[in-house]
Amino acid sequence: MKIIHTDKAPAAVGPYSQAVEINGVVYTSGQIAIDPAVGKITAEDIAGQAEQCCKNLAAVLEAAGLNFTNVVKTTCFLAEIADFKTFNAVYEKFFVSKPARSCVAVKDLPAGALCEIELVASGK
Repeated sequence: MKIIHTDKAPAAVGPYSQAVEINGVVYTSGQIAIDPAVGKITAEDIAGQAEQCCKNLAAVLEAAGLNFTNVVKTTCFLAEIADFKTFNAVYEKFFVSKPARSCVAVKDLPAGALCEIELVASGK
């Protein structure tokens, strides 16, 4: 197993990695909208936070030598299901290959985030 890390995405704040790779498959931890340049969430709306989540994931994928076309599955968490349409409008700009996806509303997310995204990508 290989640990994936980049300073271009928020550092893990607990006993986990940004991502791990095993047998050519990359599994990311969930990314919330923390701006790695300042170490906190700066976007206040769902569109801005979804965009930052995707930028963070792009950085992790790049560190693994991959990009969004390698993504096979995402899991998305929303603090408010009413944000689904706006979230999708941002999401579809990044995930143009339309990987499999689950998207659920949850009671709370870390740091008061409005959304979180994790993914699985394959380099094979």
